[in-house]
Amino acid sequence: MPSPEATTEHEGSPIAKLAQLIGQAARFNGDLYGLGKAEKAALTRMDPDGELRPHQIAALARALIYAGLEPEHWQPETWRRWALVAHGMALAGHANGALGNQLCAAKVSESRVTKLLTSRGDAFRQLLPRLLRLLASKEVAPNWHELGWLILHEGRDEDQAEAIRMRIAGRYFSAVAKSEKHAA
Repeated sequence: MPSPEATTEHEGSPIAKLAQLIGQAARFNGDLYGLGKAEKAALTRMDPDGELRPHQIAALARALIYAGLEPEHWQPETWRRWALVAHGMALAGHANGALGNQLCAAKVSESRVTKLLTSRGDAFRQLLPRLLRLLASKEVAPNWHELGWLILHEGRDEDQAEAIRMRIAGRYFSAVAKSEKHAA
């Protein structure tokens, strides 16, 4: 798996392709560059940790394959991680920029950000969709180059995951401090 630094702004990365595909509506049946309404709805409604229904698996597999991934021989855990990424993109969209700044712009509380960045495993996977729904309600799309790589590395490559967490925390707390300074 490439390092997040190597792919953070790389437009050809699978995360960038997946974000573009999920964010763009299909123009016609079988469009390789966008998802139909039913497919996007299937991704939005799925529970990445629960039992996936056949139409959700179909929508997820199509999106992953069109994003340049080859999920045919993946382990169930890899499917769950990419399902969480696709589900999050369908829920909250994608925007370039620093995730920490986006969390600050959405006025996500310090305690919620701290919980997200200190949680691991199941706790992380449970907190993330709630945060994404909050961001969507505030019309702030997250940067999936950062968040996606965190999901993919969390629990697998903790050095990479921790580097991503620190980058998010640094940008978030810097943005909070700047906003407090300007408010005073």
